[in-house]
Amino acid sequence: MRVIGLMSGTSYDAVDAAAADLAIEGDSLVLTPLGLVSEVYDEGLRAGLAAAMPPSATTMRAVCELDTRIGQAFVAAATRADRELCGGRAELVVSHGQTVYHWAENGRVHGTLQLGQPAWIAEALGRPVVSDLRPRDVAAGGQGAPLVSLVDVLWLRGRPGVPVALNLGGIANITVAPDAPSAAGGTDGPLAFDTGPANALLDAAVQDLTGGRLPYDVDGALAARGRVDAGLLRHLLADPYYAESPPKTTGKEQFHLPYLRAALAGREGLHPEDVVATLTFLTARTVADAARAVGATEVVASGGGTRNPTLMTVLRTALDGVPVLTSDDLGLPSAAKEAYAFAVLGYLTVHGLPATLPTCTGAHHPSILGSITPGRAGLRLPPAPDGPPVRLEISR
Repeated sequence: MRVIGLMSGTSYDAVDAAAADLAIEGDSLVLTPLGLVSEVYDEGLRAGLAAAMPPSATTMRAVCELDTRIGQAFVAAATRADRELCGGRAELVVSHGQTVYHWAENGRVHGTLQLGQPAWIAEALGRPVVSDLRPRDVAAGGQGAPLVSLVDVLWLRGRPGVPVALNLGGIANITVAPDAPSAAGGTDGPLAFDTGPANALLDAAVQDLTGGRLPYDVDGALAARGRVDAGLLRHLLADPYYAESPPKTTGKEQFHLPYLRAALAGREGLHPEDVVATLTFLTARTVADAARAVGATEVVASGGGTRNPTLMTVLRTALDGVPVLTSDDLGLPSAAKEAYAFAVLGYLTVHGLPATLPTCTGAHHPSILGSITPGRAGLRLPPAPDGPPVRLEISR
């Protein structure tokens, strides 16, 4: 089945559309990458999203407008992917949507909201669309994140020791995929959780400190010129989130510009480069602490943060000898990894297969994820396979 996975992360700057051929062969799910295209959000949409995101107030009209405009932005990415990567023969579209709020209190997630109305995609392409993948896990008592943990576990299965998949998006998260269940810090199975901010605070700091001149720390240049401020680092590391036990999840509801400004209060003398260097070290330190706590024997990184050489250098130093690979080294393009992962989750949905691991999300049971919007030809689901796949193979 030729599937397009659509993803826009917590940086809300663009929609990534990854296309793949997916097939179950024996006990394996085989993924053949077909490529990635990206469509940048226009400035008006980005500004509207920024104005509506926590801790800002918003209106139902603004939410409705964003739901429509994001859905239309996803149409543009899906249409390009179908034309350029699938030859117009995509059979399924899987849309993660744009996360605008993740309602977490006292270690429990009560709800999650992703905007980007899938009807626009189904109408434009005429293909069925799987969307709203996170809420079912939340309804089953889970965190709704990190939702790609099943894909990580299937993908890393068979690698020796305790491999850890790391995603460096706006928020950093890890999936622990031990070769033996008892290897990962005494857990009974795979484990996944958000370690804290990756690019969320970094991007907010750079945009604020440069007056909007830079959207992010290009090539880690600002951090490379700065020095870590010990006092600011201690203050940031004292956040109670880092001491919480997994499964746990967080987002821009907590790690946003006002949070950073509060941390910087009384530290006006810091150079911008020192702030960015400190935040870069914060990400590396909290990821490394989490990886060491689960006994990681290797870390396989993906996401936008892998394109920041300063962050990757600091992370390798913080991990002190634990090998750090990128998903590209294992055949899965880093920039497209999350979009491919959601393509897999939607593929499992239309085949009637669960796509969550309770030990990773904290849910009471595995769930079949999402809602399906039929295409123009109606909805014909493929026959269910004999059983769920036990590994994910990347065809190169």
